[in-house]
Amino acid sequence: MIWGWLRTSKRIMMRLRKQTQTPTRWHDLCLCRHLSSCSYSSCCQKWERKRKVNSDSVHSTLWRCPSDLIALSFFLWSAQRHRHDSEAFDHMVTVLRRLTLRYKTVPALLSQLETIGCASLTNPKSSLVLLRIYFRAGMHAMLLQAYHYLHTAYAFVPDTFARNLLMDVLFRIGEPHLALSLFKNTHPPNFFTFNIALLRLSNLNHLPHIPPILRLMLRSGYYPTPVTFHMLLNLFCHMNALLEAYQLLGLMITLGIKFSVSIWTILIHKHCKLGRLDVAISLLHNMAQTGCPPNVVTYTTLFKAFMESNMITDAFRLFNIMLSAGHVPDLIFCNVLIDCLSKAGRYQDAVHVFVSLSEQNLKPDSYTFTSLLSTICLSGMFYLLPKLVLVSRYIDADLVFCNALLSSLVKAELPFLAVGFYDHMIEEGFVPDKYSFAGLLSALCAAGRIDEAVNVYNGVVMSHNDTDAHIHTAITGELIKAGKYHKAACIFKLAVKNKYPLDNVAYTVGICALLRGERTQEACTLFDQMKDNGLKPSVCTYNMMLFTFCKKHDLQMMKQILQEMIDSRIELSDRNFFTLCKYTCRLDIYISPLKLLAEMRDLGLLSAKTLHTLNFERHAEGIQAKFKHYAEANTESSLVLDSSSSEDLSDVVAAVG
Repeated sequence: MIWGWLRTSKRIMMRLRKQTQTPTRWHDLCLCRHLSSCSYSSCCQKWERKRKVNSDSVHSTLWRCPSDLIALSFFLWSAQRHRHDSEAFDHMVTVLRRLTLRYKTVPALLSQLETIGCASLTNPKSSLVLLRIYFRAGMHAMLLQAYHYLHTAYAFVPDTFARNLLMDVLFRIGEPHLALSLFKNTHPPNFFTFNIALLRLSNLNHLPHIPPILRLMLRSGYYPTPVTFHMLLNLFCHMNALLEAYQLLGLMITLGIKFSVSIWTILIHKHCKLGRLDVAISLLHNMAQTGCPPNVVTYTTLFKAFMESNMITDAFRLFNIMLSAGHVPDLIFCNVLIDCLSKAGRYQDAVHVFVSLSEQNLKPDSYTFTSLLSTICLSGMFYLLPKLVLVSRYIDADLVFCNALLSSLVKAELPFLAVGFYDHMIEEGFVPDKYSFAGLLSALCAAGRIDEAVNVYNGVVMSHNDTDAHIHTAITGELIKAGKYHKAACIFKLAVKNKYPLDNVAYTVGICALLRGERTQEACTLFDQMKDNGLKPSVCTYNMMLFTFCKKHDLQMMKQILQEMIDSRIELSDRNFFTLCKYTCRLDIYISPLKLLAEMRDLGLLSAKTLHTLNFERHAEGIQAKFKHYAEANTESSLVLDSSSSEDLSDVVAAVG
């Protein structure tokens, strides 16, 4: 017994104290140490054997119980005398699930326990064990029911452990306010109380309550674990709470917590997002100097940032450094590489990376094929599409890949195959999202099945309350591409009337439909309504409106739009610049737009191409003569401009494709 060891230890210590008053013999001291260690080891072994015997006996009894009710009753009774292990709890999870399926509610189950003579529920330990089984089983609703019923029917007084379980469940079921109220009323809180609150609030991106809870935790003498620090820092960086992030880093340094690779990578990723690549590189060097070498994830983050900033040389220099450090690119890095090479226009290199995956014993996943679909669409290499479809049959395709393939089939001018593939998606059990519906609408319109597309759109809007602006943008844009301007305008005006959620892209496409249908006044009204709703017109929206007024020679509206573009710091498109020059070279009354162009030049709202052409230092007549010659020399470009009443649709409805 452990208590016998304690008595032995006391006698030994008393004998040692007496020996300190007289010369101590070395062999006597060694003998005492030997006896003490032997006694401790022997007692530990006996305690371990007894614990194992108790666990084995509990297991054998549970497994031999003739019914689930008896097994639960025995488990709750033995919890008062014995600490159950994980294996026993796992067995009881299965038992409790069967009982819940049979008796439905907690009161019904507990009343049945009473009928077989179970009196353990009046014991707080047994009540707590019941809650733990429900929690381990993930039966959160039943745990809430049991918590309140035990309190009312059996006078159960929950301790901090029980309150922690309830608080965790409230966070998990999406009731953070109730969980925080329980947190404030938990006295005294322990380490797990604070840790659960911080972790769950981090998962919910619930930033405001985290700093005060963290301060209260520190005042109570508790400190977050490295895992909690990691989650908090990740949240602060994700929510752009840089001040809190730096304070947290300072706390980690004060507590002597060493920065892990994950912590360094989070900091590097955040500065990459902010466009501070110089700081990110400095962090990479500091990381290595502190004895924490970067891993593939760190290099992947930096490589992607360099590629997105068009710093291709620096990106591949970093790639060579990674290889020289002995790191082998993983599948995630290769996926990022394929995607970045495609966006950089290096399509053959992207395909080569995909082909070389087998040489590296890497199996492509759904994200790999999705990135490769983007490569095929951007490069126009649609002849690779059948091969990719054949190879992709061996992966677990997700909805993102299916949506990408659906869109690719439409862009490859295979709308009938796209409609068939959508039907196959539904048969396979995929639940379509807004991108799936947008792909189907694009396929139906491209196949000339306009009425079916409109019916699908109406069905989606009526059956999905959470339909967002993307669906309205998709149907309007596809009808414009099909030349059905008036139908597109009617559908969009109905969406505005019904107060569906619409963003600035949707409004831009709606305005485009009206302008293509020669309904300029309605387009102006919709343009004003867009601004009244708090949506800022984009560069494309302003330039589209300006081109329309230039074509109609509406000087007043031209000046108004130009002034709004100046106030909003919107860049003038090259097309509109040369169109203005073509018209201003004919009449002196257009000299005021020239002054606005000069102001736009000073504000940096003209492209390098227009600045090369434009020279405001010359006399006005010289400018007009130069632009008149330019306009005459570009009649083909003018004919292209006059063929449409708006900017290129590809810019207007980029989100649709």
